[in-house]
Amino acid sequence: MSRWWTETVAALGDVVPLPLVALLLLAAALLTALAWHSFPAWVPRRLPRIRLPRLRLPRPRLPRLRLPRLRRPRMRLRRPARRRRPDPPVRVPAPRAAPPAPVGGPATADRLAAEGRYAEAVRERLRDMVRLLVTRQVVEPRAGLTVTELTEAAARTRPAVRPTLHAAGTIFSDLWYAQRPATAGHDQRMRALAAELRRELTGEEDAW
Repeated sequence: MSRWWTETVAALGDVVPLPLVALLLLAAALLTALAWHSFPAWVPRRLPRIRLPRLRLPRPRLPRLRLPRLRRPRMRLRRPARRRRPDPPVRVPAPRAAPPAPVGGPATADRLAAEGRYAEAVRERLRDMVRLLVTRQVVEPRAGLTVTELTEAAARTRPAVRPTLHAAGTIFSDLWYAQRPATAGHDQRMRALAAELRRELTGEEDAW
């Protein structure tokens, strides 16, 4: 190895003087030390940017897909059914203090039936039936009595009158509370029920 070094130095000495080589080496050492001491102040902060040409490629156009619109189902909340109010109790019309009716039927009811006012005629015949029950002391006179209460009170004393009073109360309720049209048949049926009640209480065969 010493031979290689010796031959290299001898060859370099033939070209460049040795004092110049030593001076160059010393200068290189000083520059290296100075660069090491001041690093990285001598390094440029911003390096030059290399701008490459932009390649503009055509954008592929994709076909638009139109999807059908989905309609959301509407949730309809059902309102709770309204409870039907119970029908009001059927009140018995209070009997009127009318003069004694002639033989053959109450005058007021017959007059109303003759005028075609059958609903009012049915009401008057029911009033006459209530008056007869009070007169015979089958029921006690009391205001605001319903048809059901009248039937139950009379049946406790006279059980046989229950069907008659029940049928009469049904006709009265249908005409005055259910607002059904009154006919001559309703008045005739009420006349027959009144005669049946009188026959049951008094034993008379008068036709009302």
